[in-house]
Amino acid sequence: MLDGITGRVERARRAAARATALPLLVRAGIGLAFILALVVAWPAALTSSRYVLLLFLAGSYPAVAPRGRGVTFTVLLVVGGWVLDTTWYDSRVALWRVLSIATLIYLGHTLAALAAVLPSDAIVNVDVVGGWLGRALLVVLISAVLTVVTLGLTAELAGGAFVIATLAGLGAAVGVTLLLGRLLRRP
Repeated sequence: MLDGITGRVERARRAAARATALPLLVRAGIGLAFILALVVAWPAALTSSRYVLLLFLAGSYPAVAPRGRGVTFTVLLVVGGWVLDTTWYDSRVALWRVLSIATLIYLGHTLAALAAVLPSDAIVNVDVVGGWLGRALLVVLISAVLTVVTLGLTAELAGGAFVIATLAGLGAAVGVTLLLGRLLRRP
């Protein structure tokens, strides 16, 4: 058993010695995004206490192991913290928090997808990561604008018009999902 632990430590030391800067920065971005998402989502009473160390560890774990279930666990922890804060602690649902949490979760998730296929010792051009982040930020911007516009329309649309708009949105989401599924199955 001691030989197995010693072997793992040696492999980890060799991997750390061979690591290059850009893959490490991608992993640091994963940790930063998830830690910030956890701090924004969880109640202030818990994030200002000693329990914040547990949130830092949970947010850092996907940066260490982006291929595992750590990303899913951390995203669920962020959402659970937000639900806890808005229900148990009765905090007000603020638009800035919702947009921040969604943005940080998306950035952490997309960086984890990049880190999962990017070896830690790879020599990567900055344009690769820059293009990846540019597309991610474009998605975040479009989503934020659509969210604000939709929330503005909900004040204008009430009653039957709101139900029709909701059903039309659900129909469009199902249609896009079916279209993407069909496109993925084509040879």
